[in-house]
Amino acid sequence: MRVLGPRCLVLAAAFVAVACRTAVPVSAPIVQPAAPGGATRVIGVAQATDLSAVRFTAADAEFMQGMIGHHAQAVEMVALIPDRTERDAMRMLGLRIDVSQTDEIEMMRGWLESRGLPVPDAHAHHAHGATLMPGMLTAEEMQRLTAARGTEFDRLFLEGMIKHHRGALTMVERLFASPGAGQDSEIYGFASDVDADQRMEIDRMGVMLQEFAK
Repeated sequence: MRVLGPRCLVLAAAFVAVACRTAVPVSAPIVQPAAPGGATRVIGVAQATDLSAVRFTAADAEFMQGMIGHHAQAVEMVALIPDRTERDAMRMLGLRIDVSQTDEIEMMRGWLESRGLPVPDAHAHHAHGATLMPGMLTAEEMQRLTAARGTEFDRLFLEGMIKHHRGALTMVERLFASPGAGQDSEIYGFASDVDADQRMEIDRMGVMLQEFAK
C-alpha cells in the first residue's frame, strides 16, 4: 500500500474541506406566515429565532376565554343529535364537532392555566344576563332546538351551527385585527385552524341543508 507524504495529506484534507463546503445547499428563504388574508414576508434567521418580543396580549387571552364558552355550546348542541335525528350524516357531523371542539377546550384551558390566567366556566353562558360570544344561540333558540325532532331538528341544527361557526370566524377576525395579537405560536396556529376548519364545515352543512330540503 502506498503511504501519502505530509504534503499530499494536507492537499487531500484541503480538497475534502472545499468539497464539503460546496456540497452544503444554499439556505431556503424563511417565510413568515400572515393572518388569514394577509401577505407573507421573508425574514432572516436571527429574526426567525428571536422569540424575545413574542408575548400574549389581552386580546389573545380574551379570545381563548371566549372561545371556551363558544366551543362548549357547540358540544351541547351536538349532544342533542343522537336522540333527535334519523340521519347518519348528522350523527357523523356531530361526532366530528364533538371530538375536535372537546379537545380544543382542553387545549385552551391549558394555555390559560400555564400563563396564570383565569379559566372561565365552560357553561357560564347559561347564567342569567351572560354575554354571548358572536354566533352563539340564545336560550330561546336552544329550547326550540331541544324540542325539535326529525327533519325539523336537522334543519334547526344545521342553521344554528352555521350561525355558530360564522360567529367563530368573527372572533378570529377580531383577534387578528387587534394590534400585537395572534403572535403567540399556539394562538396563531389554533386561530388559523379554527378559521380553515369552520369555513369547510359551513360549506359542508350548507350542502346538507340543500340535500335535506329535496
